This record gives sequence, structure tokens and C-alpha cells, in this order.
Amino acid sequence: MTSSYRNRCALLALTSALVTAEMLPADNADRFPDFRPRREMPGETFVGTEICAGCHIQKNRTQPHTAMAHALRVPADSQVLASHERMNFRAAPYTYEISRNGNQSTYSVSDGKELISEPIAYVFGYAHVAETYLLRHGGKLYEGRVSYYGSIEGLDWTVGDALNPPPSLESALGRDISGDEAKNCFSCHGTGAVVQGKLQLEQLVCGVTCEACHGPGKSHVNAMRSGRGETPAIFNPRNLTADQLSQEFCGACHRSANVVGMMPDLGGTNNVRFQPYRLSGSRGHDSNDPHFACTACHDPHLDLPQQGASSDAKCTICHLLADGQSSSGKSKLQTAARPRTCPLANANCDRCHMPKIEVPGTHFKFTDHRIRVVRPGEKYPI
Repeated sequence: MTSSYRNRCALLALTSALVTAEMLPADNADRFPDFRPRREMPGETFVGTEICAGCHIQKNRTQPHTAMAHALRVPADSQVLASHERMNFRAAPYTYEISRNGNQSTYSVSDGKELISEPIAYVFGYAHVAETYLLRHGGKLYEGRVSYYGSIEGLDWTVGDALNPPPSLESALGRDISGDEAKNCFSCHGTGAVVQGKLQLEQLVCGVTCEACHGPGKSHVNAMRSGRGETPAIFNPRNLTADQLSQEFCGACHRSANVVGMMPDLGGTNNVRFQPYRLSGSRGHDSNDPHFACTACHDPHLDLPQQGASSDAKCTICHLLADGQSSSGKSKLQTAARPRTCPLANANCDRCHMPKIEVPGTHFKFTDHRIRVVRPGEKYPI
């Protein structure tokens, strides 16, 4: 993926951000049912995960360990940075180094004559795929040109940033994302970073926390503590239709069909990373069928490895097992209107119907959420 392609994608993602990060009317008494991630709610206050945990104990035991909760961190909280005193990457004529000193990590690039070094300000992403580092340089935010990839346990070009070679030492340092793109990044990876349409990092809560998906919690907490029985003001995504949840809610960050539809060539194989878009094209599946909402298979309060053991049950709840029984124990006669059984297997459904596809430069195979019968040699369906 080229840098110019990355920039076009960033522009399209920004277009989506400007739509979804809009402020709701302050006088709208019913604004909580209209809440979506990254959308501001004037007059509402964030309370923090610790307050939510006071009542929602079980959810708080697991959600802080998810990849979403670690989507954004400060350097002191990065296990990768803490366990690597020094990491190097060379792409002539530039040499990159990330070094650790106490709780602070420094990102440096040299062309052999000059050196630019800046402390890492923020860590984006989770190390089982990749970590990308944000720096402050010259009063602006820069995305580092090199990132850490878990599968190679080392540095390589940040996806889309492999310039051949960068035209200057400063451009080799990173890509300037100050302004709207920074607002776009922080509003997806963090909580409460945008206030009155502006990025205010002093308000930022790192990672996707309770209030990123359920809305600012102050009114809800006050209602629950009052004992007067009024309707608690908080958002429950369960009340959305399957299409609203997948495309409007999860798609606010993971990219919906509408956003990907504006990309040149629909993003090519890179769009495998955009699960709501891929799900929308699943053959024979009604997008408003609740079995195909994101939450039908994924509990955002649990990390993905904890959800894997029950993945087949999500398929066999509709698709009959080979012995003529559904996972609920109903006979074929009772489930005549349901989809047909798979003639090949009744386990590991996702291996055949949701193949893993490696995006060039990511050192990672992403699960394709376009559910289909995959035939050998067939072209990747855009």
C-alpha cells in the first residue's frame, strides 16, 4: 500500500469522522437514544471507568483486558516498550531507533549526518498486531514512520509509510497528522478526547472504555444514585437494529459500507480490515438479521481469544449439524426454513467461510468478515 493511498484513505476516514463526531443538540432531551461512538453530547460529563465498575463489576473484570481497552496508551503502559531497551530499523539512508529510559521511550531517526529525537507521546494499537507511535515535533503531532509488529517482534514501516526513500530527515521521522486527522485518530482509539469539536488531549481517557460506547455517564450515575426511579440516561447498543449496530455504531470506527464505498477501488484487499463493510457483503445474509449484528459473535467486554471456543455455535444456531439437529436440539422438520447444513464439517466453520487474509505490510492475517463459500483460486471479492 502506497503512502498516497494511505493519505486518501485517511481523508475518507476523516470525512466519516466529521459526520459521526458531530455534536448533538444541547436541548435534545432524547439525545441518549441517538448516541453513537465519537459523537459529542453537550452538557453531559464523563465519570470514568472506576465509577462504572462500582456497579458493573463483572464487565469491569474483563473489558480492561481487551484489545479495544488498549487501543491507545501512554508509553509507560506499553509492555513492548518496557521489555525492549532498544529496537532498531534501517532503510538506507535512514536509521531508526527506539530506546527506553525508565518509563519514557525515545524515537530517533538519523541520516548519518543529522539526528532527530523525540519522546514518544502516545502508543496506538495492541502489540498482538502492531503498535504505532505518535510524537510531538515542532508543535505538531507526527505518526512515526516505523511501527512494532508482534509477529516479527520488531520494527518495520508503518502501514502505508514505506517511502523510497523519504525526501527529507523530517519526513522520514513521521507523517504530520495534526488537525482533523488527529481528532479522527484519538476519537476512535480513546474516550472523551473531542470537546466542542476540538481535540483536547488533557481531557483524553486512553483506550476504548465504557463511556466510549455507552455515552458520558454522569446523568446515568446521578439517576441511579437518586433512588427516585427515573429513567437512567445511558445508551444501550442492544436497542439498535442489526444494521444500525454494525454499520452506524461499530462502523463509526471500524468503517461502514458507506465509508469504504468512497475509497478508490473500495480499498482493495486492504478493506479486509474493515469488518462492518465486509459483513455487509456477506452472500445470502440479511443485514438486519440479528444473527449478523457484530455482537451476535463478539462480546466487546471480552478479549477475542476468550470468545473463540464458542464461535461454531454462532453458525450452527442456524445451519443444521450433519446429524440433522441444530445446536438448539430441534429437528430438521422444526427448522425447515433455516439454512442448509454444511456437507463437509460441523466444526471450525470460520476456517472455510471466513478465511484469514494477510494485508501487505501488516505482518498479520485478518479474518475476512464477508461470510461465503470460499472456492480455491477465486478472486478476492471487493
